[in-house]
Amino acid sequence: MRERRSVQEARRAREFEAFVAGAGGRLLQTATLLTAEAPEDNPRARRLLTRALAHTYACWDRLRGEDPYNHARECLAVRFARGTWHRYGGLPFGRARPAGPLAALSPQHRLVLVLRLYEGVAEEQVAALLGLPGERIHLICDRATTALLHPPRGPAPARVGAKAAAS
Repeated sequence: MRERRSVQEARRAREFEAFVAGAGGRLLQTATLLTAEAPEDNPRARRLLTRALAHTYACWDRLRGEDPYNHARECLAVRFARGTWHRYGGLPFGRARPAGPLAALSPQHRLVLVLRLYEGVAEEQVAALLGLPGERIHLICDRATTALLHPPRGPAPARVGAKAAAS
């Protein structure tokens, strides 16, 4: 009995290690996009991924035919939404504004955009995961895409010739 259990635990650990070896990089990239950190300096993304993978490992035997990548991605998204978006309004206390490519977006916009465009999750699935109507997900994704493609302009440069003419 004890031998059988240790064999099962070893098999489970090998399966999970193989899963992490194959999917860990992409999940880390997803977490990094969500937290809007720079890829080379992403401690929040690594913590988020570690917690999501720990939860996935704890549920490993209960997945039974379910896609472990999908489970880990959902866990990542839910943990991000609960931890960052609700509690801190996007930024944890004492942390500088993120510098990643999606830093200009709000956490909610980043979450929807990453799930829809980077991960390719269907609009209906994102809506169900976040508990929002499908139309709202569509609107958030459109606004996030527009904000990335057409960032707001900075202030207009001062006219140098205008000062000289006024003097």
